[in-house]
Amino acid sequence: MKTLAEMAVDVLTTADGREKTAKSHAHAAAWRAARAGEGPGIAVGSAAPPLRPARPERPELLDPRDVPRRKPGSPQGRIALLHAVAHIELNAVDLHWDIIARFTEVPFPPGFFDDWVRAADEESKHFNLMCDCLESLGSHYGALPAHAGMWRAAEDTAEDIMGRLAVVPMVLEARGLDVTPGMIEIFRKAGNDEAVAALETIYAEEVGHVAYGSKWFHFLCGRHNRDPRDVFHDLVRTYFHGALKPPFNEEKRAEAGLPPDFYWPLAQEKG
Repeated sequence: MKTLAEMAVDVLTTADGREKTAKSHAHAAAWRAARAGEGPGIAVGSAAPPLRPARPERPELLDPRDVPRRKPGSPQGRIALLHAVAHIELNAVDLHWDIIARFTEVPFPPGFFDDWVRAADEESKHFNLMCDCLESLGSHYGALPAHAGMWRAAEDTAEDIMGRLAVVPMVLEARGLDVTPGMIEIFRKAGNDEAVAALETIYAEEVGHVAYGSKWFHFLCGRHNRDPRDVFHDLVRTYFHGALKPPFNEEKRAEAGLPPDFYWPLAQEKG
């Protein structure tokens, strides 16, 4: 029986997106069963995750400045938007398994692993939903070039669990809460009910992923008797390359445990 950390590395070292997410679903189900006492116990264990996860030959990964920009008013533009979301979701699968494997030396209660296994499982579903949408439009994941910088936050925070929590769920995934309603409206206007339903699922579940980040970030700040807001500001200044850009979805961010005084000062500072 693999440990949870070994399961995480199994996902991270699988290149094909559909195969990666199938393994992710299977390992998440095994972990849930073990935690519920319905199967053999699974230790968290330890493992050596790769610095970068395995990736398929396609899509071609380009510098963000070189990724073609397409307007979402056209069918090709909407395919490009779905492809970009699929790429984000595949990276998110790996990010959540990576946080499990990479930081096993940090003493966390079992709930930490429960949360990130669930997040990885949901991101796997999100990737497959986006792939299904692309295929229904005659395309597929890998048909277009994609953003090569998606993994940079993971590499930058490979040795800093608090930095990882601050930048990945509390900045990058929180950004998803800001922009997804606009994407839903694009596909609603285009009459693509499948994409609307898929994006609404993603939108609802991403709130939980941001909340997991906030919860465990605050947990570590409490353990070390540090002020969460100040620590967050310092870490984002250190690790996040870019501006925090309004408008912000303040309602959903608050639901996820992100108060305005966490992100507005950084937006004003870098804007």
